[in-house]
Amino acid sequence: MCGIVGLFLKKDDLRPRLGDLLTEMLISMTDRGPDSAGIAIYGDASQGLKMTIQSETPDEAFTGLEDNLNALLGAPVQMRVVDTHAVLTLPEGSEAEVRAYLAEKGIRIMGVGQSMEIFKEVGLPKDVAARFGIRQMAGSHGIGHTRMATESAVTTLGAHPFSTDGDQCLVHNGSLSNHNRVRRELARKGFVPQTQNDTEVAACYISSRLAEGANLGEALEGTLDDLDGFFTFVVGTRNGFGVVRDPIACKPAVMAETDSYVAFGSEYRAFANLPGIEDARIWEPEPATVYFWER
Repeated sequence: MCGIVGLFLKKDDLRPRLGDLLTEMLISMTDRGPDSAGIAIYGDASQGLKMTIQSETPDEAFTGLEDNLNALLGAPVQMRVVDTHAVLTLPEGSEAEVRAYLAEKGIRIMGVGQSMEIFKEVGLPKDVAARFGIRQMAGSHGIGHTRMATESAVTTLGAHPFSTDGDQCLVHNGSLSNHNRVRRELARKGFVPQTQNDTEVAACYISSRLAEGANLGEALEGTLDDLDGFFTFVVGTRNGFGVVRDPIACKPAVMAETDSYVAFGSEYRAFANLPGIEDARIWEPEPATVYFWER
């Protein structure tokens, strides 16, 4: 079933409240998927490369990691530990070398970019959000997901959002019927999903289209031609936020827009605590129609 939320701020006055508002939205969707949850926050851009990592044994994996990466790169590295995750700030051009080093250490990469941070774990949304201090996070936009696993195991890697390119991530409600064929096509292009989750295939598809020069709207339009099944996708990029539903649109979805924000929820109750919601324009996104906003 799953529950999706998203919030894109048009104005900066709500930036300090982004994490708190998203947390409330996601908790309201708990009964749509209680096995795992995750949120992507787009905050201030770093001067270098920002990489979110995760380990099941963070005390062991993260001890000394900052010093080791400093020595490896011969350049300053900063690390902020957040429960089972950590956010690394790395010098530009170091991604490949750091990826190889982390793979040797068995440390997972959740996402890479300049402004995006991703936090996801097994558990209820309220517990996952509390572990990572999501309520205290500020930013311009973010998306979240609470999962009811159907096609793959209940694991951290199976949780959404999925990020397969810099500052880009995707959450999904539904199921894709042709994901194995698309997976093979993407692998030939160099976009190789790391899990069996069909949502990661969709994320790789969006990344491949963006790499080919498409904008976010064009990439989302491509899903209507190339991905079969029933789906609602909500996608975040460094500057944007987009939504698309399949032509049947059997999965519930609702949107709200004011002068200050655009919000997405699987159900209207996700909007209950948003400021000014009583004056918002509220509508159900049309089937096979792309909606996107960029800063």
